[in-house]
Amino acid sequence: MLPTVSVIVVNYRGTDDTLTCLRSLREELDYPGDRLELICVDNASGDGGVERIRGAEPGVRLVESAENVGFAGGCNLGAREATGQVLAFINNDARPDRAWVRAAVSVLRSEPTVGAVASKVLDWEGKHVDFVDGGLTWFGMGYKRHAGEVDDGSHDAARDVLFGTGSALFVRAELFEALGGFDERYFMFYEDVDLGWRLNLRGWRVRYEPRSLTYHRHHASMTEIASAREYYLLERNALASLYKNVSDETLAKALPAAMALSVRRATARGDIDPTQLEITRRPDGPDDGGEVSIDRAALAGMLAIDQFVEMLPSLKESRETEQLGRVRTDADLLPLMRKAMEPAYPLPRYLAAHDALVEAFGLDEVFGRPRKIVVITGDAVTERMAGPAIRAWHMADVLSNEHEVRLVSVNERVDPPESPFAVLAAKPRELGAHVEWADVVVLQGHVLEMVPALKHADSTKIVVCDVYDPMHLELLEQGRDTDDERRAKDLAGVTKVLNTQLERGDFFLCASERQRHFWLGHLASLGRLTPGLYDNDPTVRSLLSVVPFGLPSVAPRRTGPAIKGARRGIDADDKVVLWAGGVYSWFDPLTLLHAVHRLSQQHSDIRLFFLGMKHPNPDVPEMGMAGQTRSLAGRLGLTDKHVFFNETWVPYNERQNYLLDADCGVTTHFEHVETTFAFRTRVLDYLWAGLPVVTTDGDSFADLVRQERLGVVVPPEDPEALADALEKVLYDAEFAAGCQERIVAVRERFTWESVLAPLTEFCRDPRPAADRLKASGPLVRTPQLRGVETLRRDVALLREYLDAGGPVEVAKRATGRLRRLAAERLRRNG
Repeated sequence: MLPTVSVIVVNYRGTDDTLTCLRSLREELDYPGDRLELICVDNASGDGGVERIRGAEPGVRLVESAENVGFAGGCNLGAREATGQVLAFINNDARPDRAWVRAAVSVLRSEPTVGAVASKVLDWEGKHVDFVDGGLTWFGMGYKRHAGEVDDGSHDAARDVLFGTGSALFVRAELFEALGGFDERYFMFYEDVDLGWRLNLRGWRVRYEPRSLTYHRHHASMTEIASAREYYLLERNALASLYKNVSDETLAKALPAAMALSVRRATARGDIDPTQLEITRRPDGPDDGGEVSIDRAALAGMLAIDQFVEMLPSLKESRETEQLGRVRTDADLLPLMRKAMEPAYPLPRYLAAHDALVEAFGLDEVFGRPRKIVVITGDAVTERMAGPAIRAWHMADVLSNEHEVRLVSVNERVDPPESPFAVLAAKPRELGAHVEWADVVVLQGHVLEMVPALKHADSTKIVVCDVYDPMHLELLEQGRDTDDERRAKDLAGVTKVLNTQLERGDFFLCASERQRHFWLGHLASLGRLTPGLYDNDPTVRSLLSVVPFGLPSVAPRRTGPAIKGARRGIDADDKVVLWAGGVYSWFDPLTLLHAVHRLSQQHSDIRLFFLGMKHPNPDVPEMGMAGQTRSLAGRLGLTDKHVFFNETWVPYNERQNYLLDADCGVTTHFEHVETTFAFRTRVLDYLWAGLPVVTTDGDSFADLVRQERLGVVVPPEDPEALADALEKVLYDAEFAAGCQERIVAVRERFTWESVLAPLTEFCRDPRPAADRLKASGPLVRTPQLRGVETLRRDVALLREYLDAGGPVEVAKRATGRLRRLAAERLRRNG
């Protein structure tokens, strides 16, 4: 079913054009007539046009205004009378292409984050461009890019724009109403720029759709209006838009410069001598203060500033509304402004003033300001980092190439290596300031719980949740050492923490396709996979994307001794098996010890090295598995002979020395649900160093090793198979060389720059998730039943409830319905 589209045409003493437009809308559109509502607003023309329109087009709803309220006011008047779910605005001196409405509606239905569709507009003959893209200068003046150029097909690709032209524009009706429609104070000019600006600030997209085509007699409505009046409206309305829509920081620099530039535009346009009142230019005779003539075009700029000041009290209220409702920053909108620093007017004195003001007010910095991103972790950020901190560190590093980034840790241990971005420690109560500073917040773990204001549904901050660690699954295994009651409470608490993130986030990151399937189930159960989101993106990757752990793009280089020849009991020619991560309860180092014990009977040179037994984050206690591992190694007589423990944690920037001393990497785990969705973070370093891998089956890393033939995958808890696999990668030189050759190709896919591409792309154009946009009701609503239809439905329901559970079921259903009606009434009444 298609939505009803209300097409609004404003007429002011242009009846011939209006009748041509209305006839085209009625006869030529490829859209069902019963889903089309034609509305014509007459702006107090007083020329007999109303009677002509009523007689010629009886099917058009004619709305008469008591006075000329301008284009903006006329459009709003028509919108208030409209019943459609989509509002379409078209100038009375324009005619639509056959697909004008259908193409625009298609975009609105398929892309629920699009709030408005900007049509392609050509001149009446269809040869030259009227509108295909919009630009905005730093001083608030919108302009049509490529206007007047030959339409050569180079603008036939859809794209996001800052605004569409009011001469052919579609807007969701509910959204138009929520925004208060066009600003009627503008009367005409820039009301469309202002509306698009406000739509984008609130997270909605304005989409240029070239298939939605119209033809326009440009400014037919302005033929009787002097150019000075047009200058006046353009100058005044540009200042009003700038004042309403930019942030406090931008306004402080841009507004005074814009007002000064408006004066210079006026004097340059009117060719006024700016030095005529200099004291050194007094006449030889008496200074009689005689009159000086001034061109009306010059007067327009000065009067525009005067009336802008007059409008300030009401504009101040509008500014408060827009700043409160915005969810996007000025920096977010810079790409849509296209060329914000373009001077726009080729007048020599004006251009000189433009350059001077830009430099004096530092406007290049304001309109070239990098986006501010804060990455917040709960892990220790030091020379010795575990998985969460490593991941947060590289996110900050990659994002800092394009943005201003802070990496903030709430852990007490913050003593980082040198970095191109700020690394700061913060207590939970101090996070609010960092969140307030940022345009985008990237967080992990329990961080969201530490910033309660960020959790609220009305929070406008853009939030990226990194859920690479399914903490609740991890806790199922980790909590085995605690009592049953505490384990159950801890699990419930962690699940709630994750659900809060999944309900709030605008974008989510996970570490593998397996995890993605798991989190999609979570999101679906929480109601985040809405029809609107699905229609916009059936893959749902715009909400949840895979970002595995990554590798440095530079190959590892040795900086010092590590294992071979450096650790007593390990010689330069020994075969070293490296366990690169920590020893946790969900791992199975015990089977590995038995396998090494078997293999040591045939190969006396095998050495197993555990890289880190003590977690660098003091908040993470040692798990029982670490003690069991030491104990079993001792009982088997392996400790310091074939098995070696590094009891501390290797500094992150020194780990390559240990990797380069190894001959293969190993990871073993039990078969359970945590394994299924885990992504072993430090294990990826094996690929960085070119080490053949031996891994237990069951996780996503095992899938990679098997598919790309990077080593050997073995069944869980099978010491014999594990021993055979280790023997193959250590002592079969041809097999090991083949693994290493294939690793070289695979690891290029896992550089941090590559794996973080989804996050990088999102941060270039961050927006709220589709289901978090306000005024995003359904475009096509279920028709309301009336009279007999309602009675038939109720009788059918009554029979269904009686069959299902008798009178008790009927009573229960009736009570529930009353509650829903009461809740709906309360919601409507606010």
